Amino acid sequence: MEEELNKHNGSSEENENKIPIERVENKDAKTNAQPTELELKNSELKNSLEKIAELEKQISELKDSLLRKAAEFENYKRRSENDQLNILKYAAESFIRSILPIFDDLERSLLHIDDENNFESIKKGLLFVFDKFEKVLESQGIKKIDAKGKPFDVQYHEALMQQQADGVAPHTVLDVIEPGYLYKDKVIKHAKVVVSADITPNDEHSPENENDEPNEGQQ
Repeated sequence: MEEELNKHNGSSEENENKIPIERVENKDAKTNAQPTELELKNSELKNSLEKIAELEKQISELKDSLLRKAAEFENYKRRSENDQLNILKYAAESFIRSILPIFDDLERSLLHIDDENNFESIKKGLLFVFDKFEKVLESQGIKKIDAKGKPFDVQYHEALMQQQADGVAPHTVLDVIEPGYLYKDKVIKHAKVVVSADITPNDEHSPENENDEPNEGQQ
């Protein structure tokens, strides 16, 4: 009987000794399962530092890209300015190329003029050069103003003098002293012309009327 009681007491003591140990182990497990506040802050700090590093990398890449774009734009601007300057500087290149053959033809014509050349051959050569030059001017949009016999127009003509002309309406171009020229739709040189004057009879001072007037001594 005593032995059974001793066994029972012994088992009770063992159970009592085991319960606190299990409680301590369970508490340690719960502690290991849930991170502490310090660990959470460390984790957040680590994530923040990683994000900052990533943003700094992106900023650096954007700066490099911006600097490259700025350099490319500056080079493009410089090339455009040089191109514009060259365009202005050599704007007449096409026209000069077109008239150089005419200049060469004129020089050859002058070199072939000597005592044996007659007037007709010289005239034909000069007419050939003139026609060629006129075609080049027309191809460039340059045209001579047709003035003679036309009504006087201040937009195209510059009157140097007026003359009386029978059978011609007043303000008509009688003669062209210097031709004028159009460049496309713009007047680049006005034609200098002679214009017919107004016909304004003056009965009081005409000779016929003076002869018809009675003298004061005649009654």
